[in-house]
Amino acid sequence: MNVYFYDGSFEGFLSLIYCSYYEKKPASKIIKCKKEINLLDEIIDINTDILQAKKVQLSLEKKFEIKNYNKIFHTFLCDNRDFEKALYDFIVLGFKNQKNLQNITHPSIYYIEQLNLEYFRYVHKMYGFIRFEELEDGVFYAKIEGKFNILPFLGKHFTKRLDGCDFIIHDIRRDLAYLNGKILQVADFEIPKFSKDEEKFQKLWKLFFKKTAINERKNLKLQQNFVPLLYRKYMTEF
Repeated sequence: MNVYFYDGSFEGFLSLIYCSYYEKKPASKIIKCKKEINLLDEIIDINTDILQAKKVQLSLEKKFEIKNYNKIFHTFLCDNRDFEKALYDFIVLGFKNQKNLQNITHPSIYYIEQLNLEYFRYVHKMYGFIRFEELEDGVFYAKIEGKFNILPFLGKHFTKRLDGCDFIIHDIRRDLAYLNGKILQVADFEIPKFSKDEEKFQKLWKLFFKKTAINERKNLKLQQNFVPLLYRKYMTEF
């Protein structure tokens, strides 16, 4: 068994693809956490190499259809899932022939397809469930703790929706933030100070939410189906 261990980064994964190809050692298992290492496994430790990763990325861009190339990127954003072996198989099959990736009966291809569907369902829900708060300097600030890394899509979406407004989307779970068209690492974080109007607007929004509710028709189970607990932590009305 060829068990590969890498650092969890996209560049590290592409370095793994490079080494696997040139060493002619197909991956039978891929891990990114040392807790997953079995004492009986012979580990191939991958050192992330930016030049190797760049070569693989250029090959992917040249060989893969755009929809299949995007699936690779989107899958990697599902960073709380064990997708590595399935994605490895997807890439190997795609390098051989792009038509191979149409075979939905292949377990790895099916898994990648389903993961991409789940990812974009989550993205579209978060378009509606994210809540911004106005800071004292006029910047709009939103907190999320996403199950997937969706900052690239949230940033692009709200750049159009909040045209001309400065905003920050902070993924607290990953210590990342979308700011001025870039995704940045957040080294340190202090609770920001909100504008004088923010508390007033939050009270008005909560009052509206309460007054439009019909107590006689309250159905918490149905409400939870429409707005699962996963999305509520930073929603003002809850």
